[in-house]
Amino acid sequence: MTTITPVRLIRDRATWLIYLQIGTFATYLYGLSAALPMLRVDQGVSQAVAGLHGTAMAIGGILTGLALPWLTRRIGRRAVTWLGLAGMNAGVLLVMAGTALPVTLLGYGVASGMASITLYAGMAALNDHHGPAGAAAISEANAVGVTVGVAAPFVISLAAQTALGWRAALLLTPVLTALLALTMGRVWMPGREDAGAVTGPETGARFGWRFYTAGAVLFCCVALEFCFNLWAAKLLADQTGLPGAVAALGLTAFTLGLAAGRFAGARLALWIRPPVLFVGALALTAIGWALFWLSRDPALSYAGLALSGLGVSLHFPLALSRVLDASGGRPDQATATASIFAGVAVAVGPLLLGALADGFGTQRAFLMIPVLIGLAVTGILVSSRLRA
Repeated sequence: MTTITPVRLIRDRATWLIYLQIGTFATYLYGLSAALPMLRVDQGVSQAVAGLHGTAMAIGGILTGLALPWLTRRIGRRAVTWLGLAGMNAGVLLVMAGTALPVTLLGYGVASGMASITLYAGMAALNDHHGPAGAAAISEANAVGVTVGVAAPFVISLAAQTALGWRAALLLTPVLTALLALTMGRVWMPGREDAGAVTGPETGARFGWRFYTAGAVLFCCVALEFCFNLWAAKLLADQTGLPGAVAALGLTAFTLGLAAGRFAGARLALWIRPPVLFVGALALTAIGWALFWLSRDPALSYAGLALSGLGVSLHFPLALSRVLDASGGRPDQATATASIFAGVAVAVGPLLLGALADGFGTQRAFLMIPVLIGLAVTGILVSSRLRA
């Protein structure tokens, strides 16, 4: 039997605030991801050097992940989420204004690091606020995020083909942040989330093997997603002959799959056992990757990316839910540690794929994807069997 007793997900104004904060976060993430191939051309650097922007994103995420428990104790989750959005916009504007490699690396790092504290503080708040429906709320938050974020690569692709240039499209993120602050700046969740974030009976305790296995699965999933985010447009251009600005729309197909999958996943997470749903999502990603990897036709390549996005859509929500479930009631410590796992994945995955692409070609480098899928499935099955 693969179903569980359904639970209700109640979407109050506080829930919608976090959903829309994650949506604003997504415009930064997919915007800077779609901009990377064009930034590489502007700077005249290799794929491996361009991949350092992913490393900068990872370093930013790791540093703020280490600081997140302290920040949450000092100022609470509400202030942390808004502080993260402010810093994220500072990084985006730095990339928009800068042309030199050190400046854009700094911009990617600042944007990523500050954005990650908004993401992980928001996920912990949703998990606490919704209890048994926490996994569904996390999935739906990411669905809303992708739905909003999908506009970013589309706007960047269009702007790149006009006199404005792709950099002007990065203003989308600060504009949306300002609108959200003006309309919902006073909204937040009932008090128990911040109270529980300050201290706990197990604050200094160590996590067990289940937690670190869940963290390893999260690492594989984040590395996989960022490899698609940062390099799928390059492979699409190589295999189909499309110009870079048009190939950037491949990320739109991928994010449309993400959006559809996360909305569906929010419902499926209420009915299907998480390990079964997780393995199924990884299998679907493998099918989409194979179609994209083998195709030289633009339509089939877009279809493969959309199918891959549909599978990837559930990876992060389910992986993060596993981390929180294994945390022993310490969500803020768990999400901080999860952000470090994710940061290292962002550093290692795209950089390694870029280096492999320089040496062996982008198509062969994308064989990393099924390897990461296999490792993630192994981690899920092993931890589920040992727990049982």
